[in-house]
Amino acid sequence: MNICACEQRTVCKNGSRNSEFGVSILPVIYIATLVCLQRRARTMPLKSLSVLLPGIKWLHGYTAQDAVADLIAGITVGLTVLPQGLAYATLAGLEPQYGLYSSFVGGIVYAMLGSCRQVTIGPTALLALMTSRHTGFGLDSGPAYGILLCLISGVVELGMAVLKLGALVDLISLPVTVGFTSATAVIIGTSQLKGLLGLRGGSGSDFINTMRSVFGNLSQVRRGDLTLGLVSISVLLLLRRLKTVKVAQRVRNLRAQQLLSGSIWVVSTGRNALVVLVSSVLAYSQCKSQDSCPFILTGKVKSGLPSLALPKFETTIMGKNGTEVPQTFEQMLSELGPSMLILPIIAVLGNVAISKAFGGAGLSPTRELVALSLSNICGAFCSSMPVTGSFSRSAVNHASGVRTPIGGCYTSVLVLLALSLLAPYFQYIPKAALSAVIISAVIFMIEFEVIRPLWRCSRRELLPGAITFVMSLAIGVEIGLLLGVGADVAFLVYRAARPVLSVSKLQTINGMSYILIRPKHSSLYFPAIEWVRSGISKALSTHGTAPVVLDCAHVHDFDFTAARGMGSLYKELAKANVPLFLMSAHKDISVILKESTNIDFPTIDCPNDLESLVEQMPDFELHLQVTAPLVESKMLQTVEANATELSKLTTSSA
Repeated sequence: MNICACEQRTVCKNGSRNSEFGVSILPVIYIATLVCLQRRARTMPLKSLSVLLPGIKWLHGYTAQDAVADLIAGITVGLTVLPQGLAYATLAGLEPQYGLYSSFVGGIVYAMLGSCRQVTIGPTALLALMTSRHTGFGLDSGPAYGILLCLISGVVELGMAVLKLGALVDLISLPVTVGFTSATAVIIGTSQLKGLLGLRGGSGSDFINTMRSVFGNLSQVRRGDLTLGLVSISVLLLLRRLKTVKVAQRVRNLRAQQLLSGSIWVVSTGRNALVVLVSSVLAYSQCKSQDSCPFILTGKVKSGLPSLALPKFETTIMGKNGTEVPQTFEQMLSELGPSMLILPIIAVLGNVAISKAFGGAGLSPTRELVALSLSNICGAFCSSMPVTGSFSRSAVNHASGVRTPIGGCYTSVLVLLALSLLAPYFQYIPKAALSAVIISAVIFMIEFEVIRPLWRCSRRELLPGAITFVMSLAIGVEIGLLLGVGADVAFLVYRAARPVLSVSKLQTINGMSYILIRPKHSSLYFPAIEWVRSGISKALSTHGTAPVVLDCAHVHDFDFTAARGMGSLYKELAKANVPLFLMSAHKDISVILKESTNIDFPTIDCPNDLESLVEQMPDFELHLQVTAPLVESKMLQTVEANATELSKLTTSSA
């Protein structure tokens, strides 16, 4: 028996995929871990090792009860990921086995590096849809592009982790996220209409062309596939609601109640596997001969485990005239284009959101980025397409009572066993059943319930979400997401360039009038300085000439251009004999203004300090001419009020 040496990068001559997988990713990780432990054991304490490999901490105090709980959760998630993996590979335009190749590496890697026990790493509908845009060129180019995209995604995510760029996902607001996920759910659902209706041809990832193709081929709908698909969707939706039915409470016997509720939960949770199993048995009984089969089947699924190999950096596509056209690495990168950046960001966004939802805010986004990136990098060596955290499977994992991320290892073992033993039977799975699994999962990604609170609270935020949704359907999900984020950034820039200014004319205790300008933003940058100057000019033209007080209590930052603009404004107002004061300015603000303009801006702590500063100015009499009538009128009003009170007292005493 030949043995494949990882260092020599040779291939076993006996052709056995099982022996090729003898250097699978799990032993490689274990060997690297042992080497690291051997080198650092004498110098690095155990706590430091836990920082590098957080999975070590789960092994401390790991009991038999923990192992049983993780085993149950792992098997439950495995029964969910098996049909989903097959379906998502088909959605990505790849052969079904690639969905299973993508379902086991992430569980092993995340068990060692992840920090949230509920998260399960694997293929998702969204990433499968984005991958499908590059897998339709024929020949062997589909897997080559999908695996290369997985590797590049992992490298980009690792770079984001090293540079601590996980905060980039904060640029994607909730309305944009809702618009993006809703649009992708619609695209994914419509892309499965062909499989649901029994139409031949690829599903594609273009909403408009897919709908045009479906409506143009309605005459070719196969009744068997349509009936099976509609029945499967109905059963899946009913079983999904089964968990909310309180049937077990009607049973008085406590043990029978627990048994019934547990059975209902198992059936509802494993509904995808149950529907696929029943439809496969039905197809097997009906499709003894391919000519009389009423369903379109998945077809032959390659049996065995994937080989450990580098992704292909060259491939061959089918040309327009049917000839083979070689593609170099540069051409492959050009074809992947924006997906090399957008897909990792979407994967990080989903994974961090899931981790925060189940693990709380105490988790480290950087650590999650490292776990996700290495899941993709290691998976690329095992023929995986891009993966990330799955919210639906993570919810199943949480509901199953998982205690540690080691539950992902049990899921991976179940997937490997299915690849080794059950792959020949996957060919009898009807495509209509897989389409039903996908459609019944993605329809709940369309979030209509967000529209009403957004309309009531912030209608402006509806626009970026609407732009993302419409453009994703019309042009593509990548362009739609970029336009949505661009609209959000444009609103942020507009708010920074046009800060809200509160303008009011007030008086001090002694009656001196002044104009108070109060910005409602914590920073003034260069796009806003002209807006502030214009606001002060309008205030002077409206309220008349008076000292101007800029309230800086909530302003914490100036940039250089804004500071120079403030210097120009100070000089312009000085020429018009209008003093400018800064009130409650932080020390840093004063330093920035001084260093940028060489002007000592007069500062005050409260408006009542104005009088003492104004008295020191050479044009003090000019301000007295403006404010003296106001003081005089106040004194007259006081005398008249006293006279009135005196007359009232005299009348009452008489």
